[in-house]
This record gives sequence, C-alpha cells and structure tokens, in this order.
Amino acid sequence: MTYSLAYITLGLLLLTIAAEVLVQGAASLSRRFGLSPLVIGLTVVSIGTSLPELVVSVEAAVSGSGGLALGNVVGSNIANIALILGIAALIAPIAVQAQAVRMDAPLLVVVSLGFIGLVWDGGLSRPDGLLLTAGIVAYVYYSFRLAERGGPSVQEGADGGLPSQHSGVLDGGLIAVGILGLVGGAHLLVTGAIDVAAALGVSPVLIGLTVVAVGTSLPELATSVVAAWRGQGDIAVGNALGSSIFNLLGILGVTVLIHPLSTTSLGWMELGIMLGLAVVAVPFLRSSYTLSRMEGGVLLLSYLGYVGYLVMR
Repeated sequence: MTYSLAYITLGLLLLTIAAEVLVQGAASLSRRFGLSPLVIGLTVVSIGTSLPELVVSVEAAVSGSGGLALGNVVGSNIANIALILGIAALIAPIAVQAQAVRMDAPLLVVVSLGFIGLVWDGGLSRPDGLLLTAGIVAYVYYSFRLAERGGPSVQEGADGGLPSQHSGVLDGGLIAVGILGLVGGAHLLVTGAIDVAAALGVSPVLIGLTVVAVGTSLPELATSVVAAWRGQGDIAVGNALGSSIFNLLGILGVTVLIHPLSTTSLGWMELGIMLGLAVVAVPFLRSSYTLSRMEGGVLLLSYLGYVGYLVMR
C-alpha cells in the first residue's frame, strides 16, 4: 500500500512537470515555424495542459482498467465545476465574460447530455470516439475564429502568456523529455491507483473519480486559484469550462479511438452529478455575470458532500 501511494504521488508530480516541459518546448517550436501566439495558445498550450488526463486515460484503457479512465474524466469534470470554481469564487467574486455565459456553459450542458446518451448502451465504440474527436476539433476551430475576431488586444494577450523561444536543439530535447515524463508518470499513477483500489477492495472507477481526477486537475486548480487571487477570475471560469469540454470530447474521444471502453462500471449517480453541476453553472454564471462567494461556497460544499458520499458508499 505504501509503495502504491508513493507511485501515485510520484506519478502526479512527474505528469505535472512533464506537461509544463512539453508545453515550453512545443510552444517555442511552434513560434519557430511562424505560428501566431493566438494559435499556439488555443492549440499547443491548451492541449498541453490537458495531456496528463489524456495520457492517464489512454494508459488505463490499454491496461484494461477502463473504469479508471472513465472515472478520471467524469471526476475531473465534477472537480472543475464544484471544486475549482468553488475555491476560486471563495477567494474573490468572479466577473464572468459573456462568452462563458452564452457559449461555453450551455455547450458543456449539451456535451454532457450527448456523452450520457453515448454511454447509455453500456459502451463507447470507435465510431463514438470519432464523433467525440470531431466535436473537439470543431470546438477548437470555433474558439479560434471567435478569438481571432477579438482583434489585436486578444492577440497581444495571447502573446504575453506564452513561453519564450529557445534554440531548435533545446526545443527538441524539451519535447522528448516531456513525452517520456508523461508516459512514465501515467504508468506510475495508473499502476498505483489500480493497486490501491485492489488493496481497499473498491472499484478502479472510484479511485479514478477521486484521487486520480483531483490529482490530474491540480494544474487547473493552481491556475484558477492564482488567477482569482490576482483578480482575473474570468480566466478561472474559462479554464474550468474549457477543460471540462475538452475532457469529454478530446480526451475520451482519443482514448476510445485507441481502445473502446465498457461503461458499465460508471454509475448513473456520477453521471447525474456531472450533468447537474453543468446545468447549475449556467444560472450561477448568468446571475449579474458574477460568480459570488455564496455560490462558490455552495459549489464547494456540493463537492465535499459528493466525495463524502463516495467514501461512505
């Protein structure tokens, strides 16, 4: 058990560092090829920050633990809305941008409903994966076009948040180290999670919904907390909603394309909570275009109650 917990801790640490290293190298290399900061920000950086969830889900699916992969995605979405937005709003009330209210939050509800529809028959096939992957491609393209119409200020903002450009040799080294770190970290995390589940006599999906989901969401949590502390809470909202959409469409889409999954281990309670939080987020964000401390407290208490229910069950 001790070794398994050490594997989980080391795996999460390695995943976090490797993702940052890979983003640094890939963003710099993309600049070298002449891509604009906006394109890099919406593709390389946004995808790079979700790579821990992606690699862990693929590793779990290929290792025969589809429940862990599904729990990771569903649990991450629950944590994004209830835990991350809850903590961020408690730090400081969040002024919400119109795009989050008009597009991202309603789209998350639609995507969540679509996902539940796909798992209704007890499995996710490669055609399902193709549909989900096509959805994330369309979402990224639309987000890019929307940001592009935002004008020079959006372009400059994207430029300010990107890593600096390095030499070609250093870029290649960073990318190689990042990929190896992601693969190694994912293997350690999945191995440790499966062992802990067996030792505790619980299903891998429960470990995925809690330990793995929160662990792989730590980068998003850190980003959102820092953003809220600096008075940039809209970044926290965009991060939480965008990451949740990417989890269902991109991460599960690619995972299922590689290895179809049985969804029978995933309970309807967890799916209902995921959908319910997405639905609740819409009026919360729409009310005066602000996520208040009280609403943040409700979200955080909901998450603590949800985790308590899982543990007691």
